[in-house]
Amino acid sequence: MQKRMTITMDEAVYEGLIRVVGRRKISAFLENLARPLVVGNDLSAGYEAMAQDTAREQEALEWSEALIGDAAHEAR
Repeated sequence: MQKRMTITMDEAVYEGLIRVVGRRKISAFLENLARPLVVGNDLSAGYEAMAQDTAREQEALEWSEALIGDAAHEAR
């Protein structure tokens, strides 16, 4: 659900937003700036960042592969 709000800012800032972002794109621009600061962590972004860490991914793979070897020796 979206909410409408009125904000007050310096005229130079407003004109800069119009010039850089565009008149009909200011709300989305400000929301994208504020979201990471005021909304809880996005899990998909966190998982994406973890996947980019190749050293951590290699360590996790080695750890999970070692667990498979341990499972072969478990009593049934």
